[in-house]
Amino acid sequence: MLTALVEGVEGGKWFRLFDKVFAERNLLAAVQQVAKNDGAPGVDRVTVRQFVRRLPESIREVSEQLKTGRYQPQAIRRTQIAKPGTREKRPLGIPTVRDRVVQKAIVNVIEPIFERDFAEHSHGFRPGRSCQKALRRVEELLQAGYTQVVDADLKSYFDTIPHGRLMDRLKEKVADGRVLSLIERFLQAEILDGLSQWTPEEGAPQGAVLSPLLSNVYLDPLDHRMAREGFLMVRYADDFVILCRSADEARRALSLVETWVAENGLTLHPTKTQIVDARRDGFDFLGYHFHGTRHGIRHWARAKSTRKLKTTLRAKTPRKSGQSLSCIVADVNRVLRGWFGYFKHSRPFVFASLDRWVRQRLRAILRKRSKRRGMAKGGDFRRWPNAFFAEQGLYSLVAAHASACQSSRR
Repeated sequence: MLTALVEGVEGGKWFRLFDKVFAERNLLAAVQQVAKNDGAPGVDRVTVRQFVRRLPESIREVSEQLKTGRYQPQAIRRTQIAKPGTREKRPLGIPTVRDRVVQKAIVNVIEPIFERDFAEHSHGFRPGRSCQKALRRVEELLQAGYTQVVDADLKSYFDTIPHGRLMDRLKEKVADGRVLSLIERFLQAEILDGLSQWTPEEGAPQGAVLSPLLSNVYLDPLDHRMAREGFLMVRYADDFVILCRSADEARRALSLVETWVAENGLTLHPTKTQIVDARRDGFDFLGYHFHGTRHGIRHWARAKSTRKLKTTLRAKTPRKSGQSLSCIVADVNRVLRGWFGYFKHSRPFVFASLDRWVRQRLRAILRKRSKRRGMAKGGDFRRWPNAFFAEQGLYSLVAAHASACQSSRR
């Protein structure tokens, strides 16, 4: 199969793949990959730990059911999660652990087949790709003068992918009917949302292991169409921007996207899709805000990203917290380190502002423990100065940024 991936197969289609899906070695690898992500249990309430506890039996049972055609996907438990910075909710589908393992086994087999032909500017959910690489590409193009930006947003993309057309795209490379039938059964698995249950006629639920690959398969023709037309697009899953040198070029790019999206059963968000001049208006992409400054176009954590961080930290720093300060600081540090790992390319003022805010939260806790009412005031800054929190080991975003800058200069 590795040789065929390099040299290609006759007719460009793969016929014998199902035996590789149910191979116990592949299923075992899939279990290990699912276990890394852990995640909540599905409708059967079986956790990853419980599934792994009886691993040999579980693998043999699943392999035999797949081999004999008796395997049936279970219903997907749907839950609503908050969209950071808004009052909107995003539907998240949670398959059972068993189904996640089988979906991962399918991905292990068919992903390399599609991966070899995916467009260079597609970065989401692909081996060796990342948000950071997508962001670096956007920064390169902006610095090269591509400042007229088509900022596109596909409305409810994962929930609206047409099943029939998606299966047709899979059939362009996969001709193994048993693999295709299994994927189709996963797409049509019942959705359990509270007390209601229904069979979806479109969409690939966010949260399902197969969905990221299927979403890339469906948008791949758009990627190649834009490349053929000479447009420079950077895409991460359903989030993409097209960077152009002129407003006319941007309008042509947007027109092409609008036509393709309509022809393929999708919808552009009417208010979130726009053409912007990055030097004057700015735009958001993958958690960052890009905007012109007197020093050129710079980027920093967008407002929603900082609001999400503050929401997380508020839950960890209530004024009436009964934890010791050292425990609170350790918990806060874990969040700050993770946030900085992604947003370390923000401008310095973002870090200074957040450091002040975190210390203010901690001072409020200490003030409460000192039997004082209200928020921290002047005397509290002398009682618990910045150096006090540094001694407690509080992670400083400003210090982390300075250290990162020094390392890059070396």
